[in-house]
Amino acid sequence: MLFSRLNSNVDILEKALDASWLRNEIIAGNIANADTPNYKKKEVKFEQYLADALKSNNKKNVEKVQPRIVVNYDNLETRMDGNNVDVDVEMVEMAKNSIRYNTLISQVSHEFKRINIVLNNIR
Repeated sequence: MLFSRLNSNVDILEKALDASWLRNEIIAGNIANADTPNYKKKEVKFEQYLADALKSNNKKNVEKVQPRIVVNYDNLETRMDGNNVDVDVEMVEMAKNSIRYNTLISQVSHEFKRINIVLNNIR
């Protein structure tokens, strides 16, 4: 039971890491296209989907959660070229995502240490 729960935690953290990695790629793409006319900012949606799945207490719902890329059409009136990327905002989002990713890595490391403790106590 304990090992199953630890494994489940690692699976959830793995999904969160994948979402964070994808978010980094999307943010980098937004920055790269900051001067492309009519480019629309993209975002990764994941955390709310995961929270909703976790609230359902259904393991299958959690297993199905995947990050989704969505196009953001907000703030189009601020630029004449139809592009809605604000490089300063994207840089802040990249910094936040980097902190999130590093925190998740630390949590995964902690989970593996817990698994190692359980395995060492079984011997």
